[in-house]
Formats: sequence, structure tokens, C-alpha cells
Amino acid sequence: MINKKFIQQLKKEFDAHGKERQQIIGLSNVVLHDAKKAIFSLHRGDLSGAGKTLEEIDGVLKNLQKKFSYSRLGEEGAYRAAAEEYVEAKMFFLVMTGKTVDKIKGLEVDYESYLGGISDLLGELVRWAVKMATLGKYEEVKKIHKIADDVMAELVEFDMRSYLRTKYDQAKGHLRKIEQINYEINLRK
Repeated sequence: MINKKFIQQLKKEFDAHGKERQQIIGLSNVVLHDAKKAIFSLHRGDLSGAGKTLEEIDGVLKNLQKKFSYSRLGEEGAYRAAAEEYVEAKMFFLVMTGKTVDKIKGLEVDYESYLGGISDLLGELVRWAVKMATLGKYEEVKKIHKIADDVMAELVEFDMRSYLRTKYDQAKGHLRKIEQINYEINLRK
């Protein structure tokens, strides 16, 4: 014997959750794609285009956060990946525009997304340092090295575990690459 009304209610909740999930994943994929687009714009020197893309992402994330609870959004891996990629893009934008790496205003972002995105920022700094070295802009490489060193000096204060430990270890490797680029430039002078 089973209570059919109870089962029908479960089915209703299950279906509603599935529809929410599809919406969250769909919009998260847009955020992820656009964050990558903003990063590529920054590497091409298109600060204006990157800024516009980041503003559009802000709007999508604000709408998601308005429509769904933050805890509901956090249940979806696609949303967490998108939030982390957005943080990476936003932090890279701040660095490229001479601003301070800081909290993103107007959005709720958890510490894991911040720490993952900031760790990933160092990978973008490596790419930028390589580009600057290739163009002979050695003073820019020194500035990038200083930024990366400053970021790692803060990240070392965290006892990261699991997924974030992997991100942290990758960031340390990226710092070593920037140090190597800077070292080789200094040898050639």
C-alpha cells in the first residue's frame, strides 16, 4: 500500500527540480563561455570588449541569484565551474586595468570560487608574460612577476585541501614559469 498523493507530490518536486537544473546549467554554460571570451579579449588587448562581456555576465549571474537561492545554485557543478571561471576573468580584468584584486561587488561568490579563480589567474599571467617577453616588453614581465608573487604570497596563507590544493599547486607552478621567464630575460641583458 502506498499513498498516491504523496508519490504525486514527490514527482512534482522532482520534475520542478529537474527544470530548475536545466535552467541553471544552460545559463551557467553561457557564463562559462562568455568568461573565456572575456579572457581571450584581454589577451588580445581588447579591454573594452572584455569589460562589456563581464558586465553581461554580471547581469546573467545576478538574474540567476535572484531567481534561485544561492544554496540551490551551489548544488550544480556547472554553476560552480562558471562562477570560478568568471572570478578568473574578473580578476584578470582588474589586473589588466591596473586595479586591485578584490571582492566582486553586487554578486554573492563563495570562497572556493574566489580561491579557485584567483589561483587560475596565475595561468593567465603566464600567458601574458610570455606575450610581453615575445614583444620585448621586459618591464611588463617584471610587473607581471611582481603581481604573481604578491598573489602567491597571499595564497600561501591558506591551508588548501582537495580540489583547491590542486589549484594552488598549479598556481605555484605558474609562478615558477614567470620566475623562469624573468630569469632568462635578466640573463640576456
